[in-house]
Parts: sequence; C-alpha cells; structure tokens
Amino acid sequence: MVWAFATAGVHTDKLYEVVANEAVQRQVRGFNSQDLSNMVWAFATAGVHADQFYEMVANEAVQRQVRGFKPQDLSNMVWA
Repeated sequence: MVWAFATAGVHTDKLYEVVANEAVQRQVRGFNSQDLSNMVWAFATAGVHADQFYEMVANEAVQRQVRGFKPQDLSNMVWA
C-alpha cells in the first residue's frame, strides 16, 4: 500500500505512521524480501523518518543474511 502512495507522490503521514507501527509490532514477520524492500523504498521516497521501522528491517535483513533477497530487493534497500 505505501509503495503505491509513494509511487503516486502522495504523502500521508498518518498512513506511514500506522504501517510502520504495525510492521514493528509484527516484527516484520510474514514479510518477504520484496515486501521489505518495497516498504523501505516507499518510506525513503516519501521522505518518512521512521527510525524504529528502519532499524527493524535492517536487523531482519542481517538476520536472514540477505538470503532470498533478489538483486533488485537489495538495491532498493541500499538506495533507501
């Protein structure tokens, strides 16, 4: 959802806040590598500062040892 808003250039603080809080609460369980990279890309594109969310995603990527991340997923995350 946030990917679509960021792609469309729509910035809604409350939406990003709710999504970030939900992702952190779930500890990003159930998110695959593309989900994570798209979300991080969307937050960065929209200029959203969500430090706890970014830290959670970074920790998850390290924990997974970036296995399962396609090159595009990795480049999106590094760009973000």
